Amino acid sequence: MIFVKNPDQIRLMRVAGRITGEAIVLAGEMVREGVTTKQLDDCIRHHIEKCGARPSFLGYGGFPGSACISINDEIIHGIPSHDRVLQEGDIVKIDVGAFIGGFHGDSANTFAVGRISPEAQRLIEVTRRSFELGVEAAARPGARIGDIGAAVDGYVTGFGFSTVKKYVGHGVGHDLHEDPNVPNYGTPGRGPRLCTGMTIAIEPMINAGTDRVREMPDGWTVKTADGALSAHYEHTVALTADGPVLLTKVN
Repeated sequence: MIFVKNPDQIRLMRVAGRITGEAIVLAGEMVREGVTTKQLDDCIRHHIEKCGARPSFLGYGGFPGSACISINDEIIHGIPSHDRVLQEGDIVKIDVGAFIGGFHGDSANTFAVGRISPEAQRLIEVTRRSFELGVEAAARPGARIGDIGAAVDGYVTGFGFSTVKKYVGHGVGHDLHEDPNVPNYGTPGRGPRLCTGMTIAIEPMINAGTDRVREMPDGWTVKTADGALSAHYEHTVALTADGPVLLTKVN
């Protein structure tokens, strides 16, 4: 069932979204060689709890961290660790959720550790632009879920990249994952119709190589099947009468 939010509920979601976005910005400012993923996670948890919220991911299905922090060929769900130290040239995906006032925010971004390869930089830029095109597709009158995925996939494949098929975006609200699923691929004009009051996480997960994935023995971390780099970009988006609003964007 797709839950449509009223303006008061979207205002509450703005609070959760702001805290989520601030936590990612703070963690992103810490990204540099020698920092551990656990240090990033601790920063994120401290900020979220300081704001009176709780980390959406902590304990979710048994997940042990406050954020998913994934490096290089890790696509999503990387577990923060004291042993995982950032190295020059890495790209780091930080995925965060915050829960307050009965609602969640959910957002992700990809950060460079020092100087990265031209391919890695292009992958990050293409992933972010594919998100923007997905939002533009969602804003069109009469748009459907398939329009978002078609916009994302059509753009990234033009650069020789691939969209992850096994994992998708989703609705966000009282629950961290709600209907509808929001794939990063699709057919224009197909799928549920988008309407005012829907709140969805549009989150392209884009690989430099194959779209196939490998799930790691830890039960969480997902990597590219061929070891190629992967980038991730996500915001919680509210569809309003005035157009899409990025609830988790703070800068």
